[in-house]
Amino acid sequence: MVPASPPPPHEVQTVSDLTEQVKDLLSGTFSAVWVRGEVTQWRPATSGHVYFTLKDAGAVLPCVMWRSAAVALRFRPAEGMEVLAGGALDVYPPHGRYQLSVRTLQPMGAGALQQAFERMKKRLEAEGLFQQGTKVPLPFLPRRIALVTSPTGAAVRDLVTVIQRRFPAVTLVLVPVRVQGAGSAEEIARGIAFADRAARADVIIAGRGGGSLEDLWAFNEEVVARAIHACRTPIVSAVGHETDVTIADLVADVRAATPSQAGELVVPVRADLLAAVEGQQRRLSARMRTRLDRAWQGLEAWADRPALRSPAGVVQPRRERLRTLLQRLGQASPAAALRRRRDGTDAFALRLQQAASRRLLARRARLERAEAALRALSPLGVMARGWSLTSTPDGRLVRAAGDAPVGTPLRTRLADGATLHSTVQRVEPPGGARPAGGA
Repeated sequence: MVPASPPPPHEVQTVSDLTEQVKDLLSGTFSAVWVRGEVTQWRPATSGHVYFTLKDAGAVLPCVMWRSAAVALRFRPAEGMEVLAGGALDVYPPHGRYQLSVRTLQPMGAGALQQAFERMKKRLEAEGLFQQGTKVPLPFLPRRIALVTSPTGAAVRDLVTVIQRRFPAVTLVLVPVRVQGAGSAEEIARGIAFADRAARADVIIAGRGGGSLEDLWAFNEEVVARAIHACRTPIVSAVGHETDVTIADLVADVRAATPSQAGELVVPVRADLLAAVEGQQRRLSARMRTRLDRAWQGLEAWADRPALRSPAGVVQPRRERLRTLLQRLGQASPAAALRRRRDGTDAFALRLQQAASRRLLARRARLERAEAALRALSPLGVMARGWSLTSTPDGRLVRAAGDAPVGTPLRTRLADGATLHSTVQRVEPPGGARPAGGA
């Protein structure tokens, strides 16, 4: 095959020249086009530009959205979302490929965003990001609250107004972020991480005011959901209005229907707390008086006992002291008054015990003296001095000769407890007279 002859030199073009001609042709012919397709390979750059691809069943189209257009983007397209892109065809000479320079990007109706929301929700739910077991309760009275929101929106004004009205002593820390547009989701995620790490907050509120689904889309982004899930500080999501539900709401520890409600959830009303404290103080005082009245009645019951009548002089000053303490109860702290009453009661109980012990010792000494007297009068005591007891077998004591005629068997008990058994042999009358009978 004979090669074709080379063209004349004036017809030969460089790659750059040809590419520039194609670029001019495309730019002039397709300067304002609208393209419908599915988003894939969405890649925001650090410069603020966004690179992605539009595709359908038959072709793909590289796209670029320059930073000037990306900052105005009100939502972040999800993978597979169908969108309508408006812009101009252009050629990127270094790569020698054509691309769509997108100036406007909008979803194909709310249905596309809702589908993307449902896909994201299903995937994150399967990973366990919505589980109740991972959520932590809010502190009862936080001292420091971090607000991750736009510094210029209505949401921050509502939050500050509600929180300061309910509890002015709470410290508020604003972490300013953009809440819509390209890159806003990443900014919100960084703001949450910063508040969790460095704000020393007891609770975090992340959110914004109301808007369309596109306006709220930053709070449906996966990067925000994962930042909330990784947050160790209790976090409240307060996005939009009551009917708006975002992925952030589902991941957060607590969901507030509006930013104003978030303020109501995180701090109580100071006046209500003071009223509750006063009520508790009144109830505590009433209980204290009841306990003291019962103690009073108990002391009076003890004082009426015979064994304790003599310490009345000790009890009476304590009664007066208790009356004084009851009068001072309303002027003193219930806790301090309780401690003083307890100390006084313990000291009184000790003295009361000592008085009872002394009285018991005195009674014991009297009993011992009585026992000694009885012992001295006891027949056993007499027997110990040389006497004995003689009785007949039926137990009758022999007091006279007539009680034991000759032949009567006898039992004689001695002082050591021994018993002698004998029989009357003869009876000698008093004065040595002749015996009445026997040998």
